Amino acid sequence: MTKLGGTGACALLCLIAGAAPPAAGETPPAASEAPAVFRPARPEGYFFVGGGYATVAGKEAAAGQMFVAYRAPATVTQPYPVVMVHGTAQTGTNFLGTPDGRPGWAARFVEKGFVVYVVDQVGRGRSGPDPEAYGPYARITPGELETVYTGQETAGLYPEAKLHMQWPGGPGVRGNAAFDQFYLSQVPYIASGVRTEELVDPALVALLEKIGPAILLTHSQAGVFGWAVSDQRPDLVKAHVAVEPNGPTFYDIRFKGGADWYERVGEARARPYGLTRVPLHFEPPVATPADLTVAQADKPLREGQIRCWLQAEPARKLPNLARVPAVIVTGEASFRATMDDCTGAFLDQAGAKPDRLRLAEHGIHGNGHMMMLEANNAQVADAIIAWIEATTRAAPR
Repeated sequence: MTKLGGTGACALLCLIAGAAPPAAGETPPAASEAPAVFRPARPEGYFFVGGGYATVAGKEAAAGQMFVAYRAPATVTQPYPVVMVHGTAQTGTNFLGTPDGRPGWAARFVEKGFVVYVVDQVGRGRSGPDPEAYGPYARITPGELETVYTGQETAGLYPEAKLHMQWPGGPGVRGNAAFDQFYLSQVPYIASGVRTEELVDPALVALLEKIGPAILLTHSQAGVFGWAVSDQRPDLVKAHVAVEPNGPTFYDIRFKGGADWYERVGEARARPYGLTRVPLHFEPPVATPADLTVAQADKPLREGQIRCWLQAEPARKLPNLARVPAVIVTGEASFRATMDDCTGAFLDQAGAKPDRLRLAEHGIHGNGHMMMLEANNAQVADAIIAWIEATTRAAPR
């Protein structure tokens, strides 16, 4: 490997940071002169955060790094940037465009005056998959996507599935051009949920330390990162937009259709701390997950929902999450419509009290879990932007 030094090393670092390298004969700036908070100097670019050199399978390599793409408007009119974090088997392409060729959420937010950062999770996509460094990987099958995420109206495994009508070109199943493009975008992901949280949480904190206070917009699996990072650094998370966050609380479920349309998966808690697999700052403190006593509700909060697993009363509080304004966004026809209210109820118990943005209650109908890719994705984005604007104008908690 060629050792970089002098101007060559500075050129590489400047390119990674999205800044122009010094001209020939120009003295590179000292580290102490670098801006404390990164601000885009161009309309778009990228850099990496987190990670470092490591020995992997007996060889020196990089591990733990996270790819971050940014886009910026000509004039920034919003006070805080938005960090978009994708879910299981996805990459940041979820936010860059739709599988039928329309602009994605990143472009919509930029139009509204936001600087936008779009990540690929550690060990995924442009961050670099590496089973030797991160352990075994898993894949999602076309059938899993068709029956629950994009073509649920054809399977009817849960009550709200029949309401789905926003996937481009009809039900999202094989043979639908948008579905075929979407499935081609799926990538292998780290099989261990615990390992994933241990890797992504610190990378997101590193990103926030680089760019300053920001809005976290998480989707699906990424909800666990949003709760953990809000808990660890409430000073840097100005708000958390949890788009159908990973859930339900504590346990995973499996959809099977029929009268008893769901069942719990196993006896072990999938998310031992309710929202996450990594510890959260509860009051009174929690030494181990066993300190959290779980009780299942006698009935669902609403028709067509599961019976929630919540803390037994008196519930421990989450004071750091209570400092961060949050909203849970739910599509009318998504499988998460069966459980998102449980996440909200858990947070209510813990004193965090998130807002709820049920799209159907705002006249936005028929959305599934992948709403950022669906036919009305701009309408959904605008509803989220309206919440962000109202929240950032309000007095801090």
